[in-house]
Amino acid sequence: MLCSHSIRFQLSKNNAMNTSNHLPFSRHFYYALTVTAALNLTSCSTTLEREITTLPTMEPVAPPIQEELPRPIIKPTLPETIAPTTPLSFNQNVKNFVRQMVTKHHFNELELTQLLQSAVIKEGILKSISSPSEGLPWHKYRKIFLTETRIEGGVKFWRDNAAALDSVSQQTGVAPEIIVAIIGVETGYGKNMGNHRVLDALATLAFAYPPRSSFFTGELESFLLLCREENMNPREPMGSYAGAMGYPQFMPSSFRALAKDFEHDGHRDIWHNPRDAIASVANYFAKNDWQNGQGIAVRATAIGNQYKSALNKDLKPTLSLAQLSRLNVSTTENLPANLNVKLVALQQLDGDELWLGLHNFYVITRYNHSPLYAMAAYQLSQEIKQRR
Repeated sequence: MLCSHSIRFQLSKNNAMNTSNHLPFSRHFYYALTVTAALNLTSCSTTLEREITTLPTMEPVAPPIQEELPRPIIKPTLPETIAPTTPLSFNQNVKNFVRQMVTKHHFNELELTQLLQSAVIKEGILKSISSPSEGLPWHKYRKIFLTETRIEGGVKFWRDNAAALDSVSQQTGVAPEIIVAIIGVETGYGKNMGNHRVLDALATLAFAYPPRSSFFTGELESFLLLCREENMNPREPMGSYAGAMGYPQFMPSSFRALAKDFEHDGHRDIWHNPRDAIASVANYFAKNDWQNGQGIAVRATAIGNQYKSALNKDLKPTLSLAQLSRLNVSTTENLPANLNVKLVALQQLDGDELWLGLHNFYVITRYNHSPLYAMAAYQLSQEIKQRR
């Protein structure tokens, strides 16, 4: 907890003595003054503000588990510049949400109201969600993730967590390089997990961003439930501007459904424990029908512009190779004749770069519904695998 008081001593030689009649203050005086200041600072640093840490419907919080891993609460360094914020307005939508949480999940109305009153609407979050990086052309988007730092970081992360990656890959069939790449794309292997309180991010998007209010209201509901289930203070967890959390940037609903406890310590810590994060990412893909040993994407070429008629926003692989052939699209890869693919056109400076996304490419888009994201994760995974 940051202390709101500070003590400064500016004792000059002229203040420390009267040059005409008095001797300098004794060393005992300075010692007493220093001890007094230290006691004041200690008192300040140990004065804790009362916060809502549990709700009446929760079981009593168990004693901390005696283990090396800390509680899954991230308290990163605050950014140098603070974006404008305003207190959450208790409008009818917020009141309806509180009523729903009370009737559906038996939350205490007073405590939940007090909790939401502590949330703030953040203008920076509204700005960020209005201009996601997925809106960039591929030749710019790729440069964000396919960097030497991220590739070398992936090699190190794989080396440091090789045992967990091998174990999880054997259990789920998910390739270790794609697990590493996802964590690399999401947070740079845990270096950038976000600097927004999840409570503020979700409240902002649920109640001040109408285009996706329904989705983020559901995520706020899931967040409050997971805090109750995991005995976490909902004021403390940190995440992205969208409320995504931990190494893998799970949304609250994904955390509740898919986060895994690799350590078997009764706690799913995707904030501090990379092994839990690895198991959680693999479980996410496994539950979305990852196909063990199958490819992700292959390069394609086209003659003319007929291929453009096959481009659409549907991410599912529904085009047959025969259909693509009639559009003068081909690949040098030996693919089964009955295989369905997704034609992906990536915008380069000199035209489109064509790829055929396979079933596992579609699975990656379940993590982030963007072909650019899936391609960045795939290409990063291949670079990491080659360097390892």
